[in-house]
Amino acid sequence: MQRALAAFVLSVAFVCVGLAQTSTTSTQEQNLRDCLDGFGTCNRSLLTPTQARQIADVQHDQNLWVCLTGNGECSYSALSPEESKNVATVEQRRNTLACETTIGICNQALLTPAQAETVAEIQKEQNKLNCETGVNSCDYSLLSAAELVKVHELEREHNLLTCQTDPQLCDQSLLTPAQATEVARITYQRNFVSCKAGNGFCDDSLLNPADAKVVALAQRQRNILACEGGDDTCDRSSFLGVNDHSQLTLPAPPRK
Repeated sequence: MQRALAAFVLSVAFVCVGLAQTSTTSTQEQNLRDCLDGFGTCNRSLLTPTQARQIADVQHDQNLWVCLTGNGECSYSALSPEESKNVATVEQRRNTLACETTIGICNQALLTPAQAETVAEIQKEQNKLNCETGVNSCDYSLLSAAELVKVHELEREHNLLTCQTDPQLCDQSLLTPAQATEVARITYQRNFVSCKAGNGFCDDSLLNPADAKVVALAQRQRNILACEGGDDTCDRSSFLGVNDHSQLTLPAPPRK
């Protein structure tokens, strides 16, 4: 009986020791993963000397990658003198690219005199293109006298095309008398077609008497078709008082 009890106690002790070792191992593994991932929960005292050295190497390489690519926050203090030199060179090149392409943040202070001159010329050309196309902001003060004349000519041309295609955005003050007359004709024709077709915005008040009659007849004919087809847009009241029966025939109400 005593032997059996002693064996039981001993087996329980072994189990407890095993569980304690398993728990310790699990904690160490989790801590190693935290250190690899750079989490603040990393406890370096739980690492073996080899693991601590390897983790330090990994973190150093990761920081160097961040510094070289600019994708993240670089810890410059962790770099060696040679690495700091390489990082500074890459950052200067990246800044020069941003200044020359106008994509990204440009720090003029990091440019050499030759680079600054090149960037200034690029910016001048970019501004000239903005002024000529009307896209983005235009600084007229950066244009030469000849360039300014050309830009104003292009602005008037763009405005004329706008007036001819989209009157709502038209600046009438930039049109010559002849251009204003032509734009008015195009606007009138567009409104007449809109009224006649029943599409878009129609201003009946702009129509002359002859065109107003044409539009009225077209509207009656569309209404006849709507009534003949039993469409919900049919307005049978519009047939009252119509005298010109040669132009239309009163349709019968649709069958229920």
